[in-house]
Amino acid sequence: MRVGILGGTGPAGRGLAARLASVGIETVVGSRDAERATEVVASLRSDWPDVELPLIGASNAGAAACELVVVATVWDAAVVTAAEHAEMLSGRVVISMANALIKVGREFHALIPARGSVAAGVQAVLPRSMVAAAFQHLPARELGAIDSPCDADVMVCSDFEEATAVTSELVGRVPGLRALDAGGLASAAAVEAMTAVLLTMNLRYKTRTALRVTGVGD
Repeated sequence: MRVGILGGTGPAGRGLAARLASVGIETVVGSRDAERATEVVASLRSDWPDVELPLIGASNAGAAACELVVVATVWDAAVVTAAEHAEMLSGRVVISMANALIKVGREFHALIPARGSVAAGVQAVLPRSMVAAAFQHLPARELGAIDSPCDADVMVCSDFEEATAVTSELVGRVPGLRALDAGGLASAAAVEAMTAVLLTMNLRYKTRTALRVTGVGD
């Protein structure tokens, strides 16, 4: 499987790209500026010279051509970026990992997009795609620190069983991550909002918080 990341040059996309590549998944880092994507790939390889990272820098269109696509842009660009590539993404599983958040002082506040969540907005402009919400509550720095294992549960929300299964399989390829079926896409609103709480705790406690759910598979 080749994974494409739209907006892969930002902190979240860059971190996810590094983590996926570190476990041998060929990953295409997409950007509106293909040259910028190539620079980010070179930077990641420079950061981890002893690790073979199967990364490719490309335009967002190049990333959208992959079998599985992640939307990792800033939240207010996610819907527009997805819509630009709707035809190419038809019939594909698309993972939304954006959160509608703003920083107010030393806190993060959740915003409420028009459809309740960024993921729901992405699904609305991709009616022929199968959208899942996942990865949005993982700290970008932890994802990108590939010399340390991740240790977290990943909530997967989708209205499509295939999208839940494909996304969960991808999550399971990363040691330390466990995918949990958190219900339909309506649940993405709660997960995206919870991310604001987790980021605020990161500031308060100067740490990297992660979710672990007890009672499931224990």
